[in-house]
Amino acid sequence: MSTDPFALFHSWYTEARTTEINDSNAMALATADAQGRPSVRMVLLKGYDERGFVFYTNRESRKAGDLAANPHVALLFHWKSLRRQIRIEGPIGFASDEESDAYFASRSRDSQLGAWASDQSRPLDARATFEARFADVQARFEGQPVPRPPHWGGYRVTPERIEFWLDREHRLHERRVFTRAGDGWQEGMLFP
Repeated sequence: MSTDPFALFHSWYTEARTTEINDSNAMALATADAQGRPSVRMVLLKGYDERGFVFYTNRESRKAGDLAANPHVALLFHWKSLRRQIRIEGPIGFASDEESDAYFASRSRDSQLGAWASDQSRPLDARATFEARFADVQARFEGQPVPRPPHWGGYRVTPERIEFWLDREHRLHERRVFTRAGDGWQEGMLFP
């Protein structure tokens, strides 16, 4: 096994991308608001490198409010068919505007339009209201590129701790943990 957590993540993630049939890039994102009340939801990993793990969302959503109030998060990847999971903890910040623009441009047109039409996490009186807003946005941008909304963009989690969990028989699991130590990593193991 690798002693570099990013190389190990890449190995496991690459395998999951070929074996998991649905959303192998899905990860649970746990946040806490200013009062410490937790919330967790699924988001999709859209990029990673030694700087961290990136996802995109509406920056006016409930999760964005939590991130502004308490910029420390936990991520969890769970690939049941591989009997593996990866836990990542660390601070979060914005991805660059250039990264956000590039990813937004790669999305399907309807996904781009949906980012303009949705007031993510806010109350909705009826599905018809959202559908009407979507139709309005379709008409507004007809025949032209859809720009990234100013309230939409990427976040990057900078890991301080990464744990790799491997299922073993009789619950004798293997747990390797990497903790940030200056510019490098300290590696250890945990009891299952």
